[in-house]
Amino acid sequence: MTDIFCYHCQLPTPSPAFFHAEVDHVQQPMCCPGCKAVTEAIIEGGLGYYYQRRTDVGKQVDVIGNQLKEELLIYDRPDIQQSFVQQDSPQHLQANLLIEGITCAACVWLIEKHLSLISGVTQVYVNLSTHEAQITWLSEKVKLSELMEEIYRIGYTPHPWQADCQEALLKEENHRFIRRLAVSGIGAMQVMMYAIALYSGAISHDMDDIHRDFIRYISAIVATPVVFFAAMPFFKAAIRNIRMKHLGMDIPVSIAIGVAYIASLRSTFSGVGEVYFDSVCMFTFLLLTGRYLELKARHATSRSARKLTNLLPVSCLKLSIGKWIRVPLSDLKNNDLVRVLPGNSIPADGIITSGSSSVDESMLTGEYMPIAKKVGKTVLGGSINKDNAIDVTVTHIGDKTQMAGIVALLRRAHQEKPEIARLADKVAGWFVGAVLVVSVVVYFYWLNAAPENAFWITLSVLVVTCPCALSLATPAALTAATGCLHRVGLLVTRGHVLEGLNHINHIIFDKTGTLTQGKLILAEALPCKRVIISKLKLINLAAALEAHSEHPIAKAFSDHFKHNDIQAKNVINHTGKGLEGLIDGKQYRIGKPDFVLSKQAVLIPPKEGQWLLFSCNNSALCWFRITDTLRPEAKETIRCLQESGHKITLLSGDQESVVATTARNLDIKCWYSEASPNDKLTFIRRCQQQGDRVLMVGDGINDIPVLAGADVSLAMGNASDLARTNADAVLLSMDLSRLPEAFRLARKIRAIIRQNLTWALGYNLVALPLACTGMVAPWMAATGMALSSLIVVTNALRLNTPFSDKKGLADQEKTRQLSMVA
Repeated sequence: MTDIFCYHCQLPTPSPAFFHAEVDHVQQPMCCPGCKAVTEAIIEGGLGYYYQRRTDVGKQVDVIGNQLKEELLIYDRPDIQQSFVQQDSPQHLQANLLIEGITCAACVWLIEKHLSLISGVTQVYVNLSTHEAQITWLSEKVKLSELMEEIYRIGYTPHPWQADCQEALLKEENHRFIRRLAVSGIGAMQVMMYAIALYSGAISHDMDDIHRDFIRYISAIVATPVVFFAAMPFFKAAIRNIRMKHLGMDIPVSIAIGVAYIASLRSTFSGVGEVYFDSVCMFTFLLLTGRYLELKARHATSRSARKLTNLLPVSCLKLSIGKWIRVPLSDLKNNDLVRVLPGNSIPADGIITSGSSSVDESMLTGEYMPIAKKVGKTVLGGSINKDNAIDVTVTHIGDKTQMAGIVALLRRAHQEKPEIARLADKVAGWFVGAVLVVSVVVYFYWLNAAPENAFWITLSVLVVTCPCALSLATPAALTAATGCLHRVGLLVTRGHVLEGLNHINHIIFDKTGTLTQGKLILAEALPCKRVIISKLKLINLAAALEAHSEHPIAKAFSDHFKHNDIQAKNVINHTGKGLEGLIDGKQYRIGKPDFVLSKQAVLIPPKEGQWLLFSCNNSALCWFRITDTLRPEAKETIRCLQESGHKITLLSGDQESVVATTARNLDIKCWYSEASPNDKLTFIRRCQQQGDRVLMVGDGINDIPVLAGADVSLAMGNASDLARTNADAVLLSMDLSRLPEAFRLARKIRAIIRQNLTWALGYNLVALPLACTGMVAPWMAATGMALSSLIVVTNALRLNTPFSDKKGLADQEKTRQLSMVA
């Protein structure tokens, strides 16, 4: 009885097979019911193309039994989902899963296609590098356990995403790469030693055939593991590219390595011709070196989100029945009271209820100076308490914390691919096609002109024109730039941001919470004529009324709520008008003039601004001016942006006098007030029709349509969740001075990408004619190609210095000093 192989997993199967599945009208052998079930699921789902695209065999699986189905039901529990499922909206849930068994791009294609066909699934993304899957679905139509069961059905094993699991996966990939790099490096050095002996013997003509053949055989033995182990990823990728009808750069690489190795073996066994084992090993080693640098950059990007998650402590001190006990972080609930000791991480978002300290939020916001916090102030989970013990009432836990939101945005940013990167990939594909054509022409030319040189010259052409540097030019720079901006508090969540900033000529700012701090204060009190009551007494009387309101304006009087013995009774809130109530039997009103003095001629506010009128028994007592404090860095930021040639517009829904005052204080010439969300969107559309490229900076829910309509959008770090989700970037540091720095970095990244592309294309255009004329040996071509890749990556790393110029340093220091003064 001879063995055959399972169609799905390729494991030996007794002949005749006990199990079969029909594929393309042919009964294919299966080793077990599990593989049969998986294959039938793939075919029934219309996903048979998977078997044409895969570059590795499937995983042998077991039949999904009732026990496994029952085990999966636990993942439908909200308390279990808390650590890896987020709620995008009341109906939409998003899970982050780690998929075991992914081996190639066909696996990614199969999982995405299969899950996309399930009713209720709205989006599926699988990352081939990290094996992480993001699945968004409608909770009313399908359950998470059902989705995980479907992943099992097609031969993969899903796990809830955990930082430790992904870290183990990245470590394994890194170790695997190091092993390949070590084999190729040792092989290259050893074979090069033998090659020097062969070259010396060929030059001096004093090496006999026996010694020459012996060295060649030893070189072949050393080069074999380099080709079949170290260079295997190139061959697998080339096969995948051919099956997917895509001209990737691994195709010429694999042709060069494979053909040179086979030709060298033939020359070794026949004793006729030259050997190129040194070029094969050196080429593999240098190419792997460049790929390893790219791998490290990719892993660094993947670890950025995990670093944030690791900021949270494993346990914390919680007040329970009058005692402080240490509990796991998973036991925390909203409104729990926790104590954070100096040097410890804050376990969740919350409000300080006792104590004061300074808090390091640099990993979350990019603000490098510790921030003073006192009772009533908000603290963020993951930030570090520096000075004194504080008691914190928990307000947000799990995926509702600001850190969880940042991590979700980071993951989305890693999935985005800018247009310039896609263009570079297309150029690389065209370039590969041109290289293959040129190589064929060069081979046949030299086959007629000098047959003994045809092979090695063609080999040099294939090696020297490998578009590795061209493919690395853009992603290496974008990765470095994104990380640089994140470190200074600007989180890029869309791939087109850095590219789009270079084309922006018109910046539109919202007012409240963007140019201002979003916190109303009582700026001025002007008693009316013939009023003899002191200002302090008038303010305390007004504060007694405002204490009964939750309106943002009432917070302007909050400092006067405390230690105020005046009590207001029967307070009525007239929506959109003001408040009225009784104090010591007298009727007081505060609000708009036409409401406060309903039976008299309306008084006109004394000057521009947002004014409230205060009255007693229908007699005017005092004017109160309410203002929103400008951010200390706002004026300098606007000046820098105007000096760099940008149009600046203030577009706000506030009343005219308030917007006019803000515009005048910031030297903004163009401003619009009382604008509805639709008015704002119409204005942006009109600017775009006139040829402007618009950047919108906002923070509120009412800014969401405008953020979506702008060419590039930026949300403030304290913006609503919807605004941050719909924005292209988030200013976590809440420091507007980062905006001019972002424009400088965008110009710098464009320059570096151009330098990288110019170098990569220029190198190939210069080296190609030299290789075609036989002036470049294969080992020289391999060295030049690798050095070209290293130059591109090293050049991109210059972006890791965000404030590299003197102006940037000066602006940063000036902003810091202004913040300290404020």
